[in-house]
Amino acid sequence: MNIENNMLSQPVLAPVAAQERIATIDVIRGMAVLGILIINIDFFALPSIIIFNPSLVGNFDGINLLTWEFGYFFFFEKMMAVFSMLFGGGLILMMNRSEKNNLQFKNIYYRRLMWLLIIGLIHAYVFWYGDILFPYAICGMIIYLFRRRSPKFLIILGILMLLIGLIIYSGSGFGIGYVRDQAIQAQAALDAGKEIGPDQQGMLQAWKQMGVMFSPSSETLTKEINAYRGSFSDAFMIRWPMSIMMQTQAFLFMMFWRIFGIMLIGMGLMKSGFLAGDKSNKTYLVWMISGYVIGLPIVAYGMTTAIAHDFDFIRFMMYGAHFNYLASILVAVAHTSLIILLYKKGLFSWLTSRLQAVGRMALSNYLIHTLVFTTIFYGHGFGLFGGIERFWLLLMVLGMWIIQLLYSPLWLRHFRFGPAEWLWRSLTYWKKQPMRM
Repeated sequence: MNIENNMLSQPVLAPVAAQERIATIDVIRGMAVLGILIINIDFFALPSIIIFNPSLVGNFDGINLLTWEFGYFFFFEKMMAVFSMLFGGGLILMMNRSEKNNLQFKNIYYRRLMWLLIIGLIHAYVFWYGDILFPYAICGMIIYLFRRRSPKFLIILGILMLLIGLIIYSGSGFGIGYVRDQAIQAQAALDAGKEIGPDQQGMLQAWKQMGVMFSPSSETLTKEINAYRGSFSDAFMIRWPMSIMMQTQAFLFMMFWRIFGIMLIGMGLMKSGFLAGDKSNKTYLVWMISGYVIGLPIVAYGMTTAIAHDFDFIRFMMYGAHFNYLASILVAVAHTSLIILLYKKGLFSWLTSRLQAVGRMALSNYLIHTLVFTTIFYGHGFGLFGGIERFWLLLMVLGMWIIQLLYSPLWLRHFRFGPAEWLWRSLTYWKKQPMRM
């Protein structure tokens, strides 16, 4: 999400003016907010087990398998990586603009993130558990402490944070694997008519609880589908524990290290001029080719082996997820380099200009995804949750892309901000911002 601010002539921080925005940043952000919908729509439309095993939901062969592979190969974790880099880079932009005008921005920055956190909480508990605004706000508050470090330091520290995340994730996998092995032994003893001790009984119970999360029964899946197809309160009873898990357990063990690490890398890339498009075309071409040539085969290997092992979640946590976890960052840099090259060379200007408008309204467009697709899939709307195959979901994504590429430029001809951006800025500065052009 965009965290840039603009210093006007008066000695206060104010929202960034259109003419002072860095165009490449908005174009990249527009690409990311559209691209992430390819991943998010599955979580709008299908049971949450797809986080661990997408093959358990719907037909997972033929064109539906190809659709999932397309999304995983080019977009899964790549778009979040792009957003995270831009978020970190936005802090550097804000700092540079404030210091250029001898202004302090700490209070505004933290107030801005506090409201983003509140918006994220509302988004998660009222609408959709897959919210990303809450973790971005938390990580954004921490990266402020590193704003004056060198690009090299930020990138190295970011890589270290990513590696710590991998170690924690692997450790969790080994721990769950141990519980599974002990539970199997305990069950074998019971089947043989032997008595088991309290420790073994505990392992059996723990493994049964894990099975509900990682390998739910058809009854559990049906219960979730019926809840989301039901009333708002039915959906809420499923959504709120999932949102709590996402903001606590999943955040601490999975999301924090990755988001925080990539934000630091984004700060380094902004300080170096990479994200702003200040490097030579050759530099972006090299990074684009390198990112795709190195990153995509690694992503493909991780994807195909996960399918071959039937998405075994213990294997996935121990090391199976690591291929895309790391390679997705290379692919994200390649995607970013490609967009910057297209913009700098003036290629597909009809597209990049529209992506720029989508990026300027990134928060609004992100939240519109939730409003539209929860209405389509949840019971308060059309109640299609769990009933649409992945190929048709992809066509819905393409339809939303076309709509947002068309209306975003039209909106910005008449208004300074997207509606969510206007609200966010008005709350941040505690003053109603001018909306009309």
